[in-house]
Amino acid sequence: MQLGHTKLDVYAIARELIKESYRVVSKFPNDEKYVLSQQIKRAALSVQLNIAEGSSRKSDIERRRFYEIARGSVIEIDAALDVALDLGYCTSESLPEFGDIIIKCFKYLSGFINSIPT
Repeated sequence: MQLGHTKLDVYAIARELIKESYRVVSKFPNDEKYVLSQQIKRAALSVQLNIAEGSSRKSDIERRRFYEIARGSVIEIDAALDVALDLGYCTSESLPEFGDIIIKCFKYLSGFINSIPT
């Protein structure tokens, strides 16, 4: 299917965010597999799903809200990575691509949100 949300640049970035999330957390310790790893993966999935659902909403208010939730999930991933860094599960040097994708996704979502009339 090629629904409207699949044509959005931010949706493509969210797909990259999910792939990179899975790549990064796969290197976390095994005992972390069901806590922080899962939270990061769920937040990344939330970004993509909220973009998809938001794009289908007819109301500007609803669409804006879904994009805001997606952007909040991007921030959640960033905060979770701070925890992972503090605990030594990853290093700053192992995250530059992930960081770039997080920033890009945040900027695109912010642009979407700001373009919707209030």
